[in-house]
Amino acid sequence: MDTNKNVFPALPELTRITCCSKNSPGLHVVMGNEACDMDSMVSAMTFAYFLSKSLDCKRMPVPVLNIPRAEFPLRSDSTFLLRESGLSQDCLLFRDEVDLHGLHKNKLLTLTLVDHNVLPRADTELEDAVVEVIDHHLLQRPTSPSCPITVEPVGSCATLVTERIAQKAPEVLDQQVAQLLYATIILDCVNMAPEAGKVTPKDSQYAVFLEKRFPKLPQRGALFQSLQNAKFDVSGLSTEQMLLKDMKAASGGDLKLAVSVIYMTLEAFLQRRGLQQDLCDFCHNHNYNLVVAMTISFIDNKEPFRQLAVYSSSTVNREEMSEALEKAKNPSLDLKPMSSPYPDVKAFIQGNTLASRKKVMPIITDFLKERERKVYQIGNIEDLDLDDDSNLDQSASQQCPEDAGIEDDGQVPPTPMNSLVEGCPLDNGLPKISPEVLVEKVSKMASMEDTSSEGQ
Repeated sequence: MDTNKNVFPALPELTRITCCSKNSPGLHVVMGNEACDMDSMVSAMTFAYFLSKSLDCKRMPVPVLNIPRAEFPLRSDSTFLLRESGLSQDCLLFRDEVDLHGLHKNKLLTLTLVDHNVLPRADTELEDAVVEVIDHHLLQRPTSPSCPITVEPVGSCATLVTERIAQKAPEVLDQQVAQLLYATIILDCVNMAPEAGKVTPKDSQYAVFLEKRFPKLPQRGALFQSLQNAKFDVSGLSTEQMLLKDMKAASGGDLKLAVSVIYMTLEAFLQRRGLQQDLCDFCHNHNYNLVVAMTISFIDNKEPFRQLAVYSSSTVNREEMSEALEKAKNPSLDLKPMSSPYPDVKAFIQGNTLASRKKVMPIITDFLKERERKVYQIGNIEDLDLDDDSNLDQSASQQCPEDAGIEDDGQVPPTPMNSLVEGCPLDNGLPKISPEVLVEKVSKMASMEDTSSEGQ
């Protein structure tokens, strides 16, 4: 099916988020994870909309997408969904536009986390602003009576948001809100195909709930195919853009790594011209030591086929990470080595096709924690029993071969964030909307009627 074919009915724009008490200062930010996939985006948008209709709301709810605005066009499935649903990207706020720390300092921030359950270390001062968590990943957050936590291992966080709205305020669901949630559940659960290993009974329950309540929703198969086509469209993307398209970052000690989902076979990815140099440049430009690339394709659009590659110019880092993944038991990835044309890339076929990144990330974070623990015990990483070439390890500077001996100019961009990374690049050195102006901006957005919808 043509990716651009419109399988959505014409819909008016989603009603602007409003607040029950506009005289109450501050914002209630609803924010997804730093990969900012469709699930994070839609969960943040629809839950903020749900909160805006609550009589208990004390601050204006606003969704914030947890990436820089400049990266959003790489989320081709999300941009497709917004476009086909009649929603403008101009209405969205991104992490590089909102100074959460400034809002918090001025006592203007309340925070709800969706599609993740832990804040990064650099954001620990925001912890007392978190009032709720809704997520479907492994729970890494301590429980607290002041912060309700809803964490269930369903296929899509949008399922949990749908459940909350259906139980608490079903009148909030209109055709457009339902369409956003339904599309996300269908895509995350791979068209509800059991063989993909993503769908759970609760996902099916709320997909059927939306279908029955809104019979004019797009046909399930056509909707999935159009979203899948958009998601897997990487034509024209550079290697860097492909790595950034669906990436999460992690860090432990001196090791900083990116975990990227790549939407093609590993063979096709490895055949890209100059790939090893591209990977080296990516690590150098973004201050990473290592990249884990998880490729995914589908057999007959149902059964996933997964492969995995580990890149690092450091033999030690590459071998240690590969060994941790190969020896993992919870879950076992069933990795089988495959040939790689590059000495700095280890390649594997992943026999456990049900192990998505959501299940691999805990393996990686456990590896980083254990590595950091060993380093702490020894007191100095250079005292570890490493290979003879460890003294030549480039992990600290991550220089490409032709960059060896070139002095760092200090302009390397900081590392993207997740729960294990120190420092948030989106909070440093970028122009942001001041807390006062942001509150005023969102207040005006809430009170203004959309001129484009008036003309429809």
